[in-house]
Amino acid sequence: MNIRKVAWNNIISSPLNTLLSLMLMTFGVGIISLLLLLNNHMQEQFQNNIRSIDMVVGAKGSPLQLILSSIYHVDNPTGNIPLEEVNKLTKNPLVDFKIPLSYGDSYNGFRIVGTTHQYPKLYEANLAEGQLWNSSMQVVLGDAVSKITNLKIGDEFFGTHGFDENGHVHDNHSYVVVGVFDKTNSVIDNLIITDLKSVWKVHDHAHGEECNHDHDHAHGEECNHDHDHAHGEECDHDHNHEEKDAYDYESLSNDLMITSMLVKFKSPVGIIQMPRKVNETTNMQAALPIFEINRLTNLLGFGVKTINFIALIIMLVSGLSIFISLFNSLKKRKYELALMRVHGATKIQLIKLVLLEGLLLSIVGTFLGLLISRLSLFIISILVNHNQKISNIEFSLINNEIWLVLTAIFIGFLASLIPSFITYKINITKILSNA
Repeated sequence: MNIRKVAWNNIISSPLNTLLSLMLMTFGVGIISLLLLLNNHMQEQFQNNIRSIDMVVGAKGSPLQLILSSIYHVDNPTGNIPLEEVNKLTKNPLVDFKIPLSYGDSYNGFRIVGTTHQYPKLYEANLAEGQLWNSSMQVVLGDAVSKITNLKIGDEFFGTHGFDENGHVHDNHSYVVVGVFDKTNSVIDNLIITDLKSVWKVHDHAHGEECNHDHDHAHGEECNHDHDHAHGEECDHDHNHEEKDAYDYESLSNDLMITSMLVKFKSPVGIIQMPRKVNETTNMQAALPIFEINRLTNLLGFGVKTINFIALIIMLVSGLSIFISLFNSLKKRKYELALMRVHGATKIQLIKLVLLEGLLLSIVGTFLGLLISRLSLFIISILVNHNQKISNIEFSLINNEIWLVLTAIFIGFLASLIPSFITYKINITKILSNA
């Protein structure tokens, strides 16, 4: 007797009960699996993007907002800070390196970030083609930016003020693509990176100011001495530095502004001393990425645990549904089981039959749940914003999902355990005599 074939035929003979049990198990497993995948992706992104950054210095505001906007580029900046002031502050023997960032514009939803060559170096971003920028208005595209916008080396485009695709277009100056980065699976894939002077130059023209270093400006301005500036030349103090290496930003005008500064310390002592000094003695704020991200995950963790608990209850209800389905089925199939005993089936074989039915329901439901979680993740990756896009969908089981699969199968096993013992106690003579 082929027990597996008989078990499968018994399952499909009660389509409504089977469908209900499968739906509950699929729904429960699918929710937990999706949350596990999203959490796994989130943790990977946090680790990939935070790198060795110990501190972020920016304008006063929410520390978490500063971290999200400066490291992950998924929030609006808190404001701007004077380049001169932050340079003085970070000229400290405890500082290993610092990377200035200036941003606030975008192209097709992708953020344009002014920085130095050390920024792509931090993320180990190698060039797929072209070269790094060596003057203002030259940009290097992240892998995702290049693929989605179809921009190529030599192409020109205008930036948009803010991060809304429908914002004001800065059509006075165009950016030119000089390079494309390889895929890094980090935030750099979704960025358009240029020199700091590019951002200052664009915003100087966007407001038509001349020789006005207003600290309240969105990103800081440069001098404008004549109308030749409108044709792509920068003012004298900038022109003298045009061909200098991109790291040499400290020699620029003291009145310029940046959005934030990424800082790496030589020792843990800097993490203890510097943030307090910044927060207590300046008009800027210092935020620690590790601290803020841990706070964020703790806040999200409560909601995730609550949803997981609800999904686990759904799985238990699914197990109860399997139990009721098998129990009711046994009542109707007592005569059939008695005949199977008469034709040579042992009690152990009948127990295996019932257990197999419960296990098949839980295994199929688990498989469908895992499949739906991947499909849902794929849909989410299409719908979400570019900067939050899920680049790698995990089709293999992650570690926590192995426990999920084992739990789901165990629930199916428990649900079929009691009905299987009922078959063991079947009185063949009594059942056949009452037939």
